[in-house]
Amino acid sequence: MPVRKANAEWKGNLLNGTGTISSESGALKNIAYNFVSRFETGTETNPEELIGAALSACFSMALANSLAKAGFTVNSIKTDAKVYIEKLEAGFTITKIELDTVGDVAGIDEKVFLEHASQTKTACPVSRALTGPALILNAELKK
Repeated sequence: MPVRKANAEWKGNLLNGTGTISSESGALKNIAYNFVSRFETGTETNPEELIGAALSACFSMALANSLAKAGFTVNSIKTDAKVYIEKLEAGFTITKIELDTVGDVAGIDEKVFLEHASQTKTACPVSRALTGPALILNAELKK
């Protein structure tokens, strides 16, 4: 399986600095972010929004796959993610992610759909990553 790569560069201090985010695929190319976009209401992106996008994309794909493997015809799965960040004693913390999913699936009842959705919540790779994967840090000081 391929290793997916992305990078971010931050310049300046927390309150007045700015950053850019890019991905290896080119889908994200020097996307701006800053303090206001992260902790207030700004027009640029922020890490929490990107986490929400990644989780909703992964969840929708995984749920569609689960339903198709069970023999159902999936017309569409739409998932919205709400990522909550709060300032706690330990610092800013993502305290909750809420997924709202709507499925257009032929020949399924609500109970079975909800069972598949519940199983997918813990089965999609991004959901599993958000439960605490190993985080390896390689750091060096630029000379």
